[in-house]
Amino acid sequence: MIDGSAIANGSAGELRDVRVAIIGAGFGGLGVAIKLREAGFDDFVVLERDEALGGTWWANTYPGCACDVPAHLYSYSFELNPGWSRMFAPQPEILAYLRRTARERGIEDHLRFRTEVHGARWDDDALRWNVETSRGTLSAQLLVCAAGGLVEPNYPDIPGLADFQGACFHSARWDHDHDLRGERVGVIGTGASAAQFIPEVQKLAARLTVFQRTPGWVMPRLDHPHSDMQKRLFARFPAWQRAVRTSLYYAAEGLVVGLVYEQRLLTAVERVARWHLEKQVPDPEVRARLTPNFRIGCKRIMFSNDYLRSYAEPNAELVSDGIRKVVADGVITNTGRYVELDTILLGTGFRVFDPPHASGMVGRDGRTLRERWSDRGIRAYLGTAVANFPNHFMVMGPNTGLGNNSMINVIEAHADFIVDTLKAMDARALASVEVREDVEERYNEDIQARLQHTVWNEGGCKSWYVGPDGRNHTLWPSFSNAFKRKLARFDQADFVTRAHTDATVAA
Repeated sequence: MIDGSAIANGSAGELRDVRVAIIGAGFGGLGVAIKLREAGFDDFVVLERDEALGGTWWANTYPGCACDVPAHLYSYSFELNPGWSRMFAPQPEILAYLRRTARERGIEDHLRFRTEVHGARWDDDALRWNVETSRGTLSAQLLVCAAGGLVEPNYPDIPGLADFQGACFHSARWDHDHDLRGERVGVIGTGASAAQFIPEVQKLAARLTVFQRTPGWVMPRLDHPHSDMQKRLFARFPAWQRAVRTSLYYAAEGLVVGLVYEQRLLTAVERVARWHLEKQVPDPEVRARLTPNFRIGCKRIMFSNDYLRSYAEPNAELVSDGIRKVVADGVITNTGRYVELDTILLGTGFRVFDPPHASGMVGRDGRTLRERWSDRGIRAYLGTAVANFPNHFMVMGPNTGLGNNSMINVIEAHADFIVDTLKAMDARALASVEVREDVEERYNEDIQARLQHTVWNEGGCKSWYVGPDGRNHTLWPSFSNAFKRKLARFDQADFVTRAHTDATVAA
């Protein structure tokens, strides 16, 4: 664990001009920082608005919070952890892993907590970014946005929600001081987070009412604790743990064939999910309302051994007739039913298509990233570089999501690409690199064409994978190794570059 003094030092460190400024101290930002330091680039800073590192795993502390990717896979490939307590690690363990990794990899002194980035503007004369933060201004040659897409809570637009007189909070802003024992609790939303906290809330509440808009596919989670003997063997024989990681990776990659290329292959997976549902929910009427009418994978697949079982408990009820409005002491459904509530819990996901940095990031042409995306759609070359935004890179940007595997693969691919870009800039005396407009356009049109016949676009559901414009801005339509190969090296031919002499060179 990082002790209090380390956190204090990270938050109180001076802001100064740097070579690289990284926004976000979650898996993405820390991964880039570690790769930079390994490559000998020490002139960087990590700006984090919260009071500690961890990103998603610091902010989300709701009961039952855990990763739905096996822990051996949801960790850096260069920093395996033999001490995972179980196959699917709970949130406190993941946070402890990140803290330990930051300490052992020597990046604590680069962290600046309680430092929120309000905006950044490209200076085309100085060829640097001017970054405005809550603690002052700094400039950087490269700006890396690693804030992640699951950052800003999505609050539903339900009439009367603001007038509710009881407690009401989002899963990503859990109020641990509020005691749910003996209360009448309503849950709005049945996504991945809700599937984890609903079983825990059900154990406490006098009555639990879950308001479901659309059921999701739920697969059994093949979870189990790791014995002390297993942990010792992992520590003594790292090759064995790496073999476990590799087997898990390729098992997950196999799902891509059904998701992307041949949807009929998903029928076998759906049979497992239907068996799981039948086993856990004996009531045929409730079971029918929990059965999706779209292909598995079209929406995010949930993995749980206790979520569905919650609806078989006498104090739990599933309501699927929609919410007309929220009133001071409860909810009125579309059929006119009045449900009295003491507390409302929101499991309504995140504003994936409205990242916090987009409105304050001003590029070379004086327009913000949000304005550019508003006109042209959310897009980026290789999910990281955007035309008119020189020396600006994203981690886990548009069309990098994986519907089947660990996002750590994407993070490491982006980190390696950023490091390779810096090496190329130094070797060729380049002051700035900016992806060419035609390269970005061609890349994204190809991505959209490849997404057209995937389960995410044709599976018969409405999900956050697809934006209001009907384009899938979220997912990568192939195997994750194919993505890594595309980012294996910086190709100057794809970029407009400017040398330190200020001469513009269109490669």
